[in-house]
Amino acid sequence: MSSSSEIRSKSLKSKTRRTILKAGGSLLIAVLTPLPAQASQILAVRVWPSEDYTRVTLENDSNLKITNFIVKNPDRLVVDIEGIDLNSTLKDLVAKIQPNDPYIKQVRVAQNRPNVVRLVFDLKDEIKPQVFTLEPVGDYKYRFVIDLYPATPPDPIASLIQKGNWPKEVQPDTKAPLAEAKPEAAPAPAASDDAQLTKTAPDGKLQLTRMITIALDPGHGGEDPGAIGSRGNREKDIVLSIAKRLKKKIEEQPNMRVMLTRDADFFVPLGMRVQKARKVQADLFVSIHADAFVQRTARGSSVFALSDKGASSTAARWMANRENSADMIGGVNIKTHDKELASVLLDLSTTAQINDSLRVGNAVLKEIGGINKLHRGAVEQAGFAVLKAPDIPSILIETAFISNPEEEAKLTDNGYQDDMADAIMNGIKKYFAKNPPLAKNKLT
Repeated sequence: MSSSSEIRSKSLKSKTRRTILKAGGSLLIAVLTPLPAQASQILAVRVWPSEDYTRVTLENDSNLKITNFIVKNPDRLVVDIEGIDLNSTLKDLVAKIQPNDPYIKQVRVAQNRPNVVRLVFDLKDEIKPQVFTLEPVGDYKYRFVIDLYPATPPDPIASLIQKGNWPKEVQPDTKAPLAEAKPEAAPAPAASDDAQLTKTAPDGKLQLTRMITIALDPGHGGEDPGAIGSRGNREKDIVLSIAKRLKKKIEEQPNMRVMLTRDADFFVPLGMRVQKARKVQADLFVSIHADAFVQRTARGSSVFALSDKGASSTAARWMANRENSADMIGGVNIKTHDKELASVLLDLSTTAQINDSLRVGNAVLKEIGGINKLHRGAVEQAGFAVLKAPDIPSILIETAFISNPEEEAKLTDNGYQDDMADAIMNGIKKYFAKNPPLAKNKLT
């Protein structure tokens, strides 16, 4: 017969087992029961206005479902974002729309229904929107992008002429590139086209002095900051400053005009940079950068041309791969990007184009060597996508290494920027003095 102490011990053990089983069952139910869905969070909002287009970027912690539609009279773009709740970061978008934005009057943000936020963009003009999402890359998480393009894009040549500050009455210069044509073979220039001037020489032959068009391409921009120095300086800001200085110097020349692929802080895809140069029938394409390298001791300026036989060095290949990744960082719409690549970035560059690029590259490199140490003493070559215009001599200039603290200080110095612009200008002038461009087809 069991003692009372044994009975109490068995009863306690039985109660303990029941408690453990009950707790285990509760835990199993908790595991199997789905938790309430957690709304995604908008982490940052950014707006990049420009004459080309305005980009609105919403960075978030997960991929979102988005729908959009246009409403007329007045023009509005409505965007619904599912799976989020309105937060203070998203509300900040209202204040980020500037009065001088070319395409957006204002934006309204509201919780349209549970887990759906609606953005309504009141527009200044008719637009063609591109709305797409980007996977995480670099320091960015998921991004939702709204690009507002004008329904009627401006004519690039008309815009180039309108923005030019060169004298309208350009006098032929003995140092300027000259081409000769028989009077009967040359049609009268159009009254609206100040890109060429004709003058009858004493010997009766018609001398044709035409405006040289140069496309300047400040690298990176907008969502793509480029390389960042130890002091926080961004490549995209430095190269835009140098390009603007160079633009001014080019416009002071009697027979040159210039187009910037970007004149403000916005992103231009690599293919679009090439397209812009071709649309204005550029005689030269110059892409300006201030690169970084894995080693902070790397220093010096470099000039690159395209290669159709592989990179001239491991460093050149590394830099080309880095620059060619700009589209991923800056963010392109894959649906339209494939078409651009098919039509623009095919490797159609001819041997003649590469040889011309090497000539102008050497002329510029010699001038840059007078103001800064050269990383290499010759023009390097690699498969830079931005240099693949098949009919335009194209070079890429690394003005200095922003990853080197000493050179970062140089790059932010006004004097150095001006000296760099002078050196590039002198190299360009020397190249064209020896290699005058042919008359455009429409003039011959």
